[in-house]
Amino acid sequence: MSVFRRSALAAALALAAVALPAAATPAQPAAAALPTAAVALGDSFISGEGAGAYAPVVDVNGVAQGFPGWSAANANAYFCHRSPNASLFQANLPGISARFNLACSGGQPYDIANASSTRAKGRQVAAQLDQLRSVARTHDIDLVLVGLGSNNSSFTFGSVAEKCANRFIADAWTGWWEFWAYLGGPVEQKPCTDADLGTAAQFAAATAETTTALRQLLTTLDEIDADGQHRVVFQDYTNPLPFELEQSYWTEDSRDDTRDKFRALGAERYAAGCPIHRASLAPGHRFSQGLGTLVSSVRGTLANEFPQDDLVYLNVQRAFDGARLCESTGSPGNALATPIRLMDGPTGTFVTSLSGFDKLDIQRIANACGTYFQTCQESWHPNAAGHKVLGRCLAGAAATGARTVSCVRAPDGTVNVS
Repeated sequence: MSVFRRSALAAALALAAVALPAAATPAQPAAAALPTAAVALGDSFISGEGAGAYAPVVDVNGVAQGFPGWSAANANAYFCHRSPNASLFQANLPGISARFNLACSGGQPYDIANASSTRAKGRQVAAQLDQLRSVARTHDIDLVLVGLGSNNSSFTFGSVAEKCANRFIADAWTGWWEFWAYLGGPVEQKPCTDADLGTAAQFAAATAETTTALRQLLTTLDEIDADGQHRVVFQDYTNPLPFELEQSYWTEDSRDDTRDKFRALGAERYAAGCPIHRASLAPGHRFSQGLGTLVSSVRGTLANEFPQDDLVYLNVQRAFDGARLCESTGSPGNALATPIRLMDGPTGTFVTSLSGFDKLDIQRIANACGTYFQTCQESWHPNAAGHKVLGRCLAGAAATGARTVSCVRAPDGTVNVS
């Protein structure tokens, strides 16, 4: 048959198909719309670390892990610390039928596409993308909240916080001539610097690592979302500590934190939740701002690569203004972040005062954090009230027409997203 004959036949068949009455093709029932969902992915500032009432978490073997005891391995899935008080559940999200918290405290970019259990110090949970695919089988994903960047192969928030707090406590209880034998060796007794927290090279590596992971997230979402319509909110981090401590926390017993040994001041700041050198505060805020730049940069890169996707950068660095630890008297009760708290071994009882303890007691108490990280991992995270504020930030980011928004707490406690 000639090319012309084949073309003519194809045209005739097409015309015949168009001419068939509608009754000749049985009507197909419309597919039922899936219920809508909002999903949280990422690390501790998203999972609800510090907000309490943690839910059981399904591990990599499909077993729901409830609280395993304070002396259990920190790799246990439960210690992802997924809280029903997390910001995802506090936000007003009209049109959303269900919410799924897939974030994990300590989560790293690696954990997005890989089982966290397959890396050093990872938890026994499946890849967050695998968990997301399970949600997409039963729900239409309309909103994704993701927080990633504070933990990576270069630095982690937990190690940064532990380093600066330990330096302060070591300085408060020991002299420069005394050896401070923590499990990991001597601890320096001077304030943290920018280089102690994250160098430019480390931030560059962390940015690349986070970009790769979130590129995988967007690619997967575009493949699995029922209607292809979803907003992704990239949230950064808020510092639990102020730019400067309230003046009543500067000295105690006529000693400040620039001299050798200041136990009374050390005990006072620990009780208030802020065992930190004043000189460490500014580097800490520059570190937080660096994390904000990281998240903003990742969002900008991916917005160029995925121009059809709805991507919003949510800056929450000022969401706790006026209500950080030791920003005013009455801390930690009036703060939106959890205080540094340790246990004397995996006892389940937090030590709220270090008054009267000598340096050997302090050494033993601090070492429990290193051996059983779950005994101190809630420290310096948003508490339940803090997550309520972050929930308002998320609600604003979910409704905005802007692609970059800032969430700021005013002096009167109101929260504005603009």
